[in-house]
Amino acid sequence: MEPLEKILAVSAELFSQYGFKTITMDDIARRAGISKKTLYLHFANKEEVVNESMIWYKNNTTANCVSVLSNADNAVEAMVKILAFFDGMHKRINPMALFELQRFYPEAYKMFRSMLEDRDVVMIRENILQGIKEGLYRPETDADIMARFKLETSLLILQPNLMVNDRNSLMSVAMEIGEHFMYGLMTAKGIELYCEYKIKYLKKA
Repeated sequence: MEPLEKILAVSAELFSQYGFKTITMDDIARRAGISKKTLYLHFANKEEVVNESMIWYKNNTTANCVSVLSNADNAVEAMVKILAFFDGMHKRINPMALFELQRFYPEAYKMFRSMLEDRDVVMIRENILQGIKEGLYRPETDADIMARFKLETSLLILQPNLMVNDRNSLMSVAMEIGEHFMYGLMTAKGIELYCEYKIKYLKKA
């Protein structure tokens, strides 16, 4: 891995695990196994690290999602695989991270949200249209509205103390909302497949 990519990967990991407020340039340099001098050769300040690491994180996540979607037999399998992928990610995410990004680095948050809207909404919409054609999602479903709804609920669960708290983990809330979304879309044929794929890919759900 190239030094710059390693810095971005390490930064994204630290920010997602511990939030954006407490992580310092010292922490990033230490985890990346480089000196602060080397770190500052690539970035002038922490704000630049935040901006670039969020771009790296989103590009990496999008690439993984595209790979998952391209290796599914149908729309339901694709969506269940995506749920499983994010279930693994949620185990490592600090629920406060997105809130801190929005509060302390508003420009980076705006950029990140814009990337979500440009990419995720499109991918979800395409999945819904595919599922309708396959007879797995209800034909009357408005793909544009439901794609936007899915994005907004995904962001909603990352708002601190709203749904994620001492009683409800991020993983359990995300899975509950994800399943609710799927049942709102699926036909009887889709539900039958969903139950099969849930056992296969979401064994702990």
